[in-house]
Amino acid sequence: MTEHLPILLIVLPLVAAPLCVIVHQRTAAYTLALVVSWITFAISIALVAQVSQTGVIRYNLGGWAPPYGIEYLVDSLSSFVMMFVSGIGAIVLVYAPKSVDDEIARSKHYLFYATYLLCLTGLMGMCVTGDLFNVFVFLEISSLSSYALISLGQTRRAPLAAFQYLIIGSIGATFILIGIGLLYQMTGTLNMADIAARVPHENGPRTVLVAFGFLVIGLCVKMAVFPLHTWLPNAYTYAPSVVTCFIAATATKVSVYAFIRVIFGIITPGFAFDYLPLDTELTILALVGIFVASTAAIYQANVKRLLAYSSVAQIGYMILGISMSTPGGLTAGIVHMFNHALIKGGLFMIVGCFALRLGSVKLDDWKGAGKTMPWTSLGWAIGGLALIGVPVTAGFISKWLLLTAAMEKGMWPVAVLMLLSSLLAVVYVWRVVETLYFSEPTAKVLQAKEAPLGMLIPTYVVLAGTFVFGVWTTYSADLAAAAAAGLLGATP
Repeated sequence: MTEHLPILLIVLPLVAAPLCVIVHQRTAAYTLALVVSWITFAISIALVAQVSQTGVIRYNLGGWAPPYGIEYLVDSLSSFVMMFVSGIGAIVLVYAPKSVDDEIARSKHYLFYATYLLCLTGLMGMCVTGDLFNVFVFLEISSLSSYALISLGQTRRAPLAAFQYLIIGSIGATFILIGIGLLYQMTGTLNMADIAARVPHENGPRTVLVAFGFLVIGLCVKMAVFPLHTWLPNAYTYAPSVVTCFIAATATKVSVYAFIRVIFGIITPGFAFDYLPLDTELTILALVGIFVASTAAIYQANVKRLLAYSSVAQIGYMILGISMSTPGGLTAGIVHMFNHALIKGGLFMIVGCFALRLGSVKLDDWKGAGKTMPWTSLGWAIGGLALIGVPVTAGFISKWLLLTAAMEKGMWPVAVLMLLSSLLAVVYVWRVVETLYFSEPTAKVLQAKEAPLGMLIPTYVVLAGTFVFGVWTTYSADLAAAAAAGLLGATP
């Protein structure tokens, strides 16, 4: 049975999604989605353990060996990403019922859970497949599901935000598909390892360079790298709170994973960063994105939009680590994927708690809520400290590893700019803290009750992870270091 775990990771949520529609009943659909998501998480943990003991797992669908068949590949990087993505997906579903009841029409609940499982299927598939065209297929499964989930928002702006995301996401997907087609034309295979072995990286046809360009730009759209991030603020702002919790913590991280796979598994760092100046370009875009998005976050009146711009900035840190192309830099980028998933997932869950009790995510409507919703407000303070990067939090570990990697490479100006950018995070986090604790409560806030335990407990589980992995750094950092070593060591 254990040998089939890679395919079960995909099949279970994929089969459960239409079953949620067939049962056509909200409680049954929720129960099915919850059970399947936790089984998926358990399978991911088992795969992490198996990879650490036996090394890379290769699974050939239908018994057909690549390049004729599709290969699923689980290594240190993919198992690590699968574990935290499926973990967030499972915990968010525990948190979901009250928020879903409040923000999504009751008649659409079973459709929500079906679409949620399809999105999880797409994200898991991107992590496990070793076939480049399959990456595109699973990316579109997750993207199409995300469009549908975002459109379920309460306001009329939600369908518009989903449509904007669809248009920009489709452009990015088209770029990716063109790049894949050109690589297939040059190599005659879609297996990523075979493409890397066959494609002429240096002094090859111009077609190869064009293919790489399409892939990089398309994935930058999906990652929301500045300035290709314009779809993200509206998508996060107008989606139902539970949807924002899930996609903010997972979707862009899996796209970053796909970007790492393309750069280090197909393009190779030698071609991308030595032959081409991609490292310089990514560094510039990352730094500009960090400062511009963090500055934009400071001036937001909507807390969801504030966190959305913060996410664009945090993606800049991940790209910064990747662009260094060193074991330390790549480890820092991978660790930050994990840490940011915990931090931003927890903060958006806190926003969902406020949205439930106050009926608003606007900062002015939260004045004085620290008095009537103390545990929810404390959760924001905890998540905010981690986002800033205060010691003993996971955010500190990410930034420390990035600073260390930058200084080891002699990138002192980059290290200084990173420290300065943290001050911007202090400003926008403090704006919310000041509103919660140092403003006179409004009449609505005085009547508000604390968020229900069914939402607070899973929220605090996620937020506790920011301290656990801020103190017990060896687990996440060791997994990321093993993933970085595998990527750099396997590079031709």
